[in-house]
Amino acid sequence: MTVISDAKGLFDEWIKSVAQAVDLAIGRYARRPQILLGGEAAGVLTARLMSAPTGAALPDISFRIVGGRPSPALPANWQAAFRGSQVETVLASGQVLFRPLDFPKQAEDFLDGMIRTQIDRLTPWPADEAAFGWSTPLPSGQERIELTLAATSRQDIEPLVQLATNLGAQSLTAYASPSAAGDASAKIKVFDQALGGAGRGFDAPRLLRAGLLASGVAAAAALLIAAYVGDSLDTEQQQLMRRLSERRAALRLGPDGNSALGLLAKRKQTSPSSVFVLEALSKALPDGTYVTELRIDGDKVQVVGMTQDAPSLIRLIEKSPQFARATFFAPTTRAQNEPGEQFHIEARITPSFGSNT
Repeated sequence: MTVISDAKGLFDEWIKSVAQAVDLAIGRYARRPQILLGGEAAGVLTARLMSAPTGAALPDISFRIVGGRPSPALPANWQAAFRGSQVETVLASGQVLFRPLDFPKQAEDFLDGMIRTQIDRLTPWPADEAAFGWSTPLPSGQERIELTLAATSRQDIEPLVQLATNLGAQSLTAYASPSAAGDASAKIKVFDQALGGAGRGFDAPRLLRAGLLASGVAAAAALLIAAYVGDSLDTEQQQLMRRLSERRAALRLGPDGNSALGLLAKRKQTSPSSVFVLEALSKALPDGTYVTELRIDGDKVQVVGMTQDAPSLIRLIEKSPQFARATFFAPTTRAQNEPGEQFHIEARITPSFGSNT
């Protein structure tokens, strides 16, 4: 539980820091009315409009705080000026405790933690009930720095917080001035709080939390979608691999279950080879016979050419063990300008061109 509490505290601090940065950026780049609250008499505040986006000037106005609201009620133009404004006030010297402090120069980067842990010893209030700040550290010699601590009770500032909130102000900043003349350069900021009034443009912490929650939900949804798509892709890949395996098996086996390679080898051995047919014809035909056409169709071969004695070719072809049933499939002709007879012989190719060839 301690780890969870520490993590929650760190998260809240981060949200607060980012919200303050956002408010500071908005306050810097978005012009808002600046109102100064000062006390001229006991219990009476005077509001002075320091700057306005429209440049409209308003006369100073004095009032008391009754129940967290101005009394008498503010005019409409002042109510409009307070909405979304940045309110500043300088606390009366009687409300603030000033104490000079000095530290080693090396402690300058750790002043916040060192002072916060000693507030209950340096002031009459605990750290959570005190509003405090300190002046700019100045070197005092011998590797030490000195500063002025200004502290007051948050209870004394609470009526101003209620007033600014009810009037719709965006923020309230309280300063303390150690000099009687109220030198602006010597002012010490002791309180600075962003308010959630009607004039606030938006709630930065709530938007940050909503943004982080939306990011978490989107990341979870993305992981779920990625897991689903990944499973679908894996399933599709497995199906493709299975189909490839089946296709390879089908290529290796014929339709009747025999090996496709075996069928190809058998066809190669039982089908006649053009080279072997041409070689057998060259051995069977006599010299002076020329072949001009050779066609092989299945187990049948057709030969067209020129020779001196066409009928004798039938007997010579049939003597070859590679051929049988040799016949003329077209008439034998002799032209006047040709040296011999043009023959057209057809024969059957015997299985001698198979595996034993």
